[in-house]
Amino acid sequence: MFTRFANNVSEWAGNPLTFIACVFLVVLWGVSGPLFGFSDTWQLVINTSTTIITFLMVFLIQNTQNRDNGALQAKLDELIRSGVDADNKFIGIEHLTDKELNAILDEVECYAEKLHATRRERRRQEMLAASNPPKTPVHAE
Repeated sequence: MFTRFANNVSEWAGNPLTFIACVFLVVLWGVSGPLFGFSDTWQLVINTSTTIITFLMVFLIQNTQNRDNGALQAKLDELIRSGVDADNKFIGIEHLTDKELNAILDEVECYAEKLHATRRERRRQEMLAASNPPKTPVHAE
């Protein structure tokens, strides 16, 4: 029941009309300032309202993000598992310690640097070949 509630509230909160309604409420509060003499109670209304809403939304949004991240990790793990040449050591790495995860990230970064260097060199070779086309021999008759 909480999951369905959190999903609905997160979807509602991310809607542009909700943002417009909130802006309207803040403008209405601001315009009502002279009517209430810019009193402490008038200021307390907006401060308390926004604090309570923010406090509750943090937990709802965190719940939604946790589920989304879990689903994404499961999908990625399945893709790795099903890949022919995939390295299965990446399955479930989100559960490793920070030190173990950093070691894997360093390894992946090193591989990425080598891959990009190889691509740059290949591109450089292709550009050289394009700028220096092979000369065709002239046949004497």
